[in-house]
Amino acid sequence: MKEYAAALEKIEAVLEEALPAQAGSAWLDRVFPSLDGLYPEQTMALLEPGRDLFKRGGKRWRPLLAYLVCRTLGGADAVLPLLPLVEFPHNASLIHDDLEDNSGERRGKPAVHLLYGSDTAINSGCFLYFLPLAVLENWEGSPENRDRIWRLWAEHMRLLHLGQSMDIAWHRDLALIPSIEEYMLMCGLKTGCLARFAALLGAEAAGFGGNRVSPDMTLSLGEAAQKLGVGFQILDDVKNLSTGIPGKKRGDDVVEGKKSLPVLLFLAGSGGLNDRGLNDRLAFVSRCFKAAGEGVSVPEVEEFIGALTEAGALAEAEKRGQALIAEAGAFFANLGDQQDPEAGKLLAGLTELLR
Repeated sequence: MKEYAAALEKIEAVLEEALPAQAGSAWLDRVFPSLDGLYPEQTMALLEPGRDLFKRGGKRWRPLLAYLVCRTLGGADAVLPLLPLVEFPHNASLIHDDLEDNSGERRGKPAVHLLYGSDTAINSGCFLYFLPLAVLENWEGSPENRDRIWRLWAEHMRLLHLGQSMDIAWHRDLALIPSIEEYMLMCGLKTGCLARFAALLGAEAAGFGGNRVSPDMTLSLGEAAQKLGVGFQILDDVKNLSTGIPGKKRGDDVVEGKKSLPVLLFLAGSGGLNDRGLNDRLAFVSRCFKAAGEGVSVPEVEEFIGALTEAGALAEAEKRGQALIAEAGAFFANLGDQQDPEAGKLLAGLTELLR
């Protein structure tokens, strides 16, 4: 991480400025121009849940991806002021996702809706989605570039919510089992699209000086970044059911009834409990999901994890996630038209932060 420290410091400063800790800042006056600084307590009550989650940490790999793409293609720091467009919606999605899944923990602390109430969590999460528009409105770019970025941002926000809609439908209905192809599509929308947006934002910013990135390069960048995002999500799901994810409870995906890739591979595979046939496997998954509704402490959670491990589903899912990340890394390592080789080297190595 040391080689990324300087870039992350710049990124953190931009994000911190756009989500201030105190009312009365010049930035907030631009966010709420008609209020003339009125209602400071209400303003901070709106900002505080998002700031709380933001200050708990996170890899920041999405804005880092945008920044390194921009630098690699010769845009220097042009994308820096626009990075809240990537990171704020990600944090907004975490707030809403935890509420929708009734999750108890995020980044080592109680989920935002448990600390601030569901109504405040919904409102503050929505605000984090909309705050990037104020960033874009106050950005000093040309009207043409502002319109291009707005359209890009809006498209990916719609895709993100469609992916979340698919995920919600699947975990609310225990009898509804998506195919692996459907899961990959959902994951590409829910998680991959923000990574794709990050890469495309970096490419757009690199072209602000007039040297636009070619359509073919833009398409390939987006595809590679989406693979990176999907691979990251798959590995995240594997860790939830194996080593556990720092800041979350091991096995809470079972409590949520999440139809993650390891679960779908278990249902589709052979070995261990899989030898009992598909109907028996479906019955087993349904029984464990129902029992896990009481919390991660019920024995069925560990029984479920043990069965997926025995069947090789966790290992197979990890293999697929690693392969997607490796494909993305290979593309970034061989990215043509590099104007900043040092940034290109960092971009190629970014995949190691996600493994």
